[in-house]
Amino acid sequence: MSTLTQIREIVLMNLRSIPQRMGASLVIVIGIGGVVGVLVAMLSMSAGLDKTLTATGNPNRAIILRGGSNGELASFLDRASNTLVKQDPAIARADDDLPLASGELIVITEVPRRGDTSGANVSLRGVEPKAFILRPELQLTAGRLFRPGLRELIVGDGAYREFGGLDVGAKLKFRGSYWTVVGRFKTGDAHDSELWADLETAQNAFGRSGVSSVLVRLTSRDAFASLKKRLTENPQLNVDVQTEREFFSAQSAGTTRVIRWVTTAVTIIMAIGALFGALNTMFSAVSARTAEIGTLRALGFGSAPVIASVMAEAMVLSVLGGLLGAGIAYGVFNGYSVSTLGGNFTQVAFNFAVTPRLVMQGLVWALTIGFIGGLFPAVRAARLPVTQALRG
Repeated sequence: MSTLTQIREIVLMNLRSIPQRMGASLVIVIGIGGVVGVLVAMLSMSAGLDKTLTATGNPNRAIILRGGSNGELASFLDRASNTLVKQDPAIARADDDLPLASGELIVITEVPRRGDTSGANVSLRGVEPKAFILRPELQLTAGRLFRPGLRELIVGDGAYREFGGLDVGAKLKFRGSYWTVVGRFKTGDAHDSELWADLETAQNAFGRSGVSSVLVRLTSRDAFASLKKRLTENPQLNVDVQTEREFFSAQSAGTTRVIRWVTTAVTIIMAIGALFGALNTMFSAVSARTAEIGTLRALGFGSAPVIASVMAEAMVLSVLGGLLGAGIAYGVFNGYSVSTLGGNFTQVAFNFAVTPRLVMQGLVWALTIGFIGGLFPAVRAARLPVTQALRG
């Protein structure tokens, strides 16, 4: 009988006997499933946040902030700078021949979470009328747009899900005056976590004379380099120029990096526990099959088929554990809506995202644990003298 035939027969025989060792096998499956479940669930949080923020922006749009600012909240451009930026020839024109640009103001407001009385920081964005032309992805889902000059708000769907008192018709009190929610919108990105109002109304209410940023649409993607060069070299301005997508991607980098470090540390600790569980279980399985292994060796089966049978069992149980953990993480967490602090120290609403890449990453961890957990017992079984194995 060839070595390949021996491997096939002994592996099949070993796998068919797994139900007879169901209790011990479940130790490996559940242990590895826990590791993979925690890994995928935690990484799906950073994947969801990253997906939300990197989805914000269009390569044909650029954002201009004060030089050295790390976010819109820390940025301030006066009225003269706002006007000067909009005159650049790289900015596209609307049908009325005015620049497709919107000076925008970010201020922090406080809105209670649903079912809670304590408030959480939420961004209120004051925008100019061109903001809606600049962002064709914005869609009203309820009510209407705010009217310029009135203290009216529209709220993003993400903010509406996470925070209370944002129904159409509700009134919110900011800076001693009441604002009426007149509509709800969705963009599918970070703006879903914001409240929007008329720029001049927000400036008057919050005592601001300038803007936090200027969003512009470029005449073409190739125009970005020339826009950046002219604005950053203009002695009348002190600005940073980024594509909108680059800006929002940078806002998620720090948070997702921390989540990945914490996730990796927790996963390694759990993986060590699962590895010892797998080693113990596989050693026990080998010990219980000592006489069987001795008989097979006496019948002419070599060391390679014995190693292959033990490794096959460990890998199959590992895959089952990995699929179990990934399946639970997907069923419980995929699409789960939460909010966390964003780059402006305000809440960003997003959904957990269990992606195929994360599932594959979890399975790689599972197979690694199974391989190491099965390797040493397999080698021990192959090296066991035939006479000693026959005595059990």
